[in-house]
Amino acid sequence: MSDTKKASDVFIECLEAEGCEYIFGVPGEENLDLLDSLSRSKKIKLILTRHEQGAGFMAATYGRHTGKTGVCMATLGPGATNFVTSAAYAQLGGMPVLMITGQKPIKKSKQGRFQIVDIVSLMKPITKYSIQIAAGDNIPSRVREAYRLAEEEKPGATLIELPEDIAEEPTTDNKPLPKSIARRPSAEPKAVRAAVKAIEAAKNPVLVIGAGANRKMCGRMLEQFVEKTGIPFLTTQMGKGVIDERHPKFLGCAALSAGDFVHRAVEASDCIINVGHDVIEKPPFFMKDNGVTVIHVSTKTAEVDPVYFPQIEVIGDIANAIWQIKEDISPNRSWDFDHMLAYHQAELDHTNALAADTRFPIFPPHLVKQVRECMPRDGIICLDNGVYKIWFARGYTAYLPNTVLLDNALATMGAGLPSAMMSAMLYPDRKVMAICGDGGFMMNSQEMETAVRLGLNLTVLILRDDAYGMIRWKQANMGFADFGLTYGNPDYVAYAESYGAKGHRVESSQHLTELLAHCRDTPGVHLIDCPVDYSENDQILNIDIKKLSAQL
Repeated sequence: MSDTKKASDVFIECLEAEGCEYIFGVPGEENLDLLDSLSRSKKIKLILTRHEQGAGFMAATYGRHTGKTGVCMATLGPGATNFVTSAAYAQLGGMPVLMITGQKPIKKSKQGRFQIVDIVSLMKPITKYSIQIAAGDNIPSRVREAYRLAEEEKPGATLIELPEDIAEEPTTDNKPLPKSIARRPSAEPKAVRAAVKAIEAAKNPVLVIGAGANRKMCGRMLEQFVEKTGIPFLTTQMGKGVIDERHPKFLGCAALSAGDFVHRAVEASDCIINVGHDVIEKPPFFMKDNGVTVIHVSTKTAEVDPVYFPQIEVIGDIANAIWQIKEDISPNRSWDFDHMLAYHQAELDHTNALAADTRFPIFPPHLVKQVRECMPRDGIICLDNGVYKIWFARGYTAYLPNTVLLDNALATMGAGLPSAMMSAMLYPDRKVMAICGDGGFMMNSQEMETAVRLGLNLTVLILRDDAYGMIRWKQANMGFADFGLTYGNPDYVAYAESYGAKGHRVESSQHLTELLAHCRDTPGVHLIDCPVDYSENDQILNIDIKKLSAQL
């Protein structure tokens, strides 16, 4: 029999055995035993945040960058319910996370029903695994299972509730369980052969890279596939950067729902190779019963949807499946992609003309160009949610995977700043920028204090239009009166400085260029208040683009 240990000590040892580096969170009274055990850990650092949502977003971004489970902690009741949005963000976005929450004693009541919410049931629909620890001896198996499920494809959120009386109880079965070595199965050769035959027989195949392809080795294999076959590719918003978008066969990013230049290129195809597609994202095309073959390459079979029912599925490790297809395929010499590539050139010509507009307040296409010119090859931009996400997804050229972090799954506001903070912590030698609307920034702006306290180097670019601009754009597009979506803002320069950050306000296009360079090259936390002109969003994104692309 092993030595007796306090259950919370065992919990921390199990996290250490899994390779946990950080726990993000806001502890409460019910976590104090766990906090005590954590204080003695030599391997895990507590990152105290100012809101549980920020902690959850940071843990999810850790998972997104590393493929390893990010860990966060909250107390019971209101602390745990503040994790709901972060859990959904990780679950829908495919980011491995373990959330640890506290609870009142379960063996005997101390305070009636005070603060008690059934968090395990609440979290079940938005996690892969949600469980309460009812005995300290169960901790090793429960922690191992939570990690296994969080990291298994499709990655997502798990939750363990550790009640305070269980946390303090002695345990005897307290050794962490070893990790198993689990390799993803390889795609079945007959499925690969069927896909290869369909591609070779097509007149105009096209490659669509989705969120699930944003894994180690996939980009390398996909690039080799494109190089060998010459087949052009486009991405979804969450597939940006899997292949360097400067590649001559790049067709663009499906940022709008339909009618963009890139959608016309897909419509010109008779065989779509959909890699890592997830119906959680807005579909980059809608399937119809029109003779177009769709090949689904992913770790899981396709979820059937009214607009997605692929005829051929190649299921297994994605990088290996693409390698198998590439090894077998013989490029068809009658393939002609000039028409598809002409759509992308037309998009570039249209965007470049807009990006040259140096008006003030700053015009969104010009802003995107400025940010791209400022950021180095491996620089990371972390977008919050707003209409600027469409401008950046369409116009910002991604060179490497996970250098454009955006959320097109839950598409929540408030994640831009925490995800940039996590990126700056993980990659202290890389340049990191959070790009937020004034609406999204104010949802977690208190984490500026955390960023300053951690000594991070990052720039927070706030695009200020004094309104919930995305919804206002939709309101205008639907022919409704402009109502109910404008607000005031704090003095952002003074606000940044009150946290100990550096505040800056843009006064012209030239000034923006200077500020972006200054903040990139000067250590510390910088906030840039950048007024933007969204007045032409509806005209350009909903009318002009559709008209121009339809003429080609």
